[in-house]
Amino acid sequence: MAKPISIEVWNPSGKYRVVSTKSMPGTRWIRLLADNDCRLEICTETKTILSVDDILALIGDRCDGVIGQLTEEWGEVLFSALKRAGGTAFSNMAVGYNNVDVEAANRNGIAVGNTPGVLTETTAELAASLSLAAARRIVEADQFMRAGLYDGWLPHLFVGNLLKGQTVGVIGAGRIGSAYARMMIEGFKMNLIYYDLYQSTRLEKFVTAYGQFLKANGEQPVTWKRAATMEDVLREADVISLHPVLDKTTYHLINPERLAIMKKEAVLVNASRGPVIDEVALVEHLKANPMFRVGLDVFEDEPYMKPGLADMKNAVVVPHIASASKWTREGMATLAALNVLGKIKGYPVWGNPNLVEPFLKEDATPPAACPSIVNAKQLGRPAIVKALRTGARSIILYLSVQDHTPLHEV
Repeated sequence: MAKPISIEVWNPSGKYRVVSTKSMPGTRWIRLLADNDCRLEICTETKTILSVDDILALIGDRCDGVIGQLTEEWGEVLFSALKRAGGTAFSNMAVGYNNVDVEAANRNGIAVGNTPGVLTETTAELAASLSLAAARRIVEADQFMRAGLYDGWLPHLFVGNLLKGQTVGVIGAGRIGSAYARMMIEGFKMNLIYYDLYQSTRLEKFVTAYGQFLKANGEQPVTWKRAATMEDVLREADVISLHPVLDKTTYHLINPERLAIMKKEAVLVNASRGPVIDEVALVEHLKANPMFRVGLDVFEDEPYMKPGLADMKNAVVVPHIASASKWTREGMATLAALNVLGKIKGYPVWGNPNLVEPFLKEDATPPAACPSIVNAKQLGRPAIVKALRTGARSIILYLSVQDHTPLHEV
């Protein structure tokens, strides 16, 4: 017999049973579910990562939808159990869904939601923070002070890298990569080199305009270049930030050969997906090149680090907190809840998953739509809602699902 799972219940008499595998920030997401006749059960187990058996116990014999986390493995076992329980909806509280077997969800008729549109700026800010912390050796210096080792100013004490006028390299210039680039260019007047399969015209125009502004004010203008190859970025940039999607082509994107062509005093930042870096090779490179530095928010085998990484003073490591701003995490919880609620209620799918402001207005009723369902087309959802801004108004268009092409940005 399975061990009982501890839960907190909201709106016990609700018609629809929704399970959240974790407590999530904010209370608006709870109110939205409860106000729409949902009985919400929030798992209160203290363990960080729930097992498949734990989640099976939460689903039980009747469950309309589940809000889950990226640390959980959602495959055939869980989706078939959710289907047997009468469920039709699952949403990650995350933009990524590498933990989800979408084909298994399709086979069981389960809609899979995610939460894009609220992570762009906060993730870019964390990448910029890691860049500065690594370049200026802030964590090393902090530990030095706390250990009581500082006994006076010295010319060579924690000398790091100046960012102003250097070159920032971006691999993957989608929404987050472009936001990061703008922060580094505006904040530190860095020049840009980027690599992406698609031209980032908006980013290029921004850098050009900012360069003209600097020149008009008697300063050195910034420049941009779209690299022909990723290797060009790695060779030329002083700071490199990784923003690709994770798939077979980007697994171990940063390997021994590519590490070897980077500058000896370069800074490498990763706030995308851990497996894009060969972490074993990175540890060896850090050992051999003490002035090479990294800032990491994600890891190849989370929650674990490869042996030796924690001992490297030239590595700044944080526990996957790129989205950990209050506004963003509360927004993610709201979007995940609305994905599940929308599928239960039979709402159509919002046409632009990156245009989510209408769902996040605290005192307003959100649109009657699922903010983002990644397998909407495969499930043949009846309609797609597309929101177009025209001044202060929003026009809602209904398109057939065949006409809907999901946006794909890294």
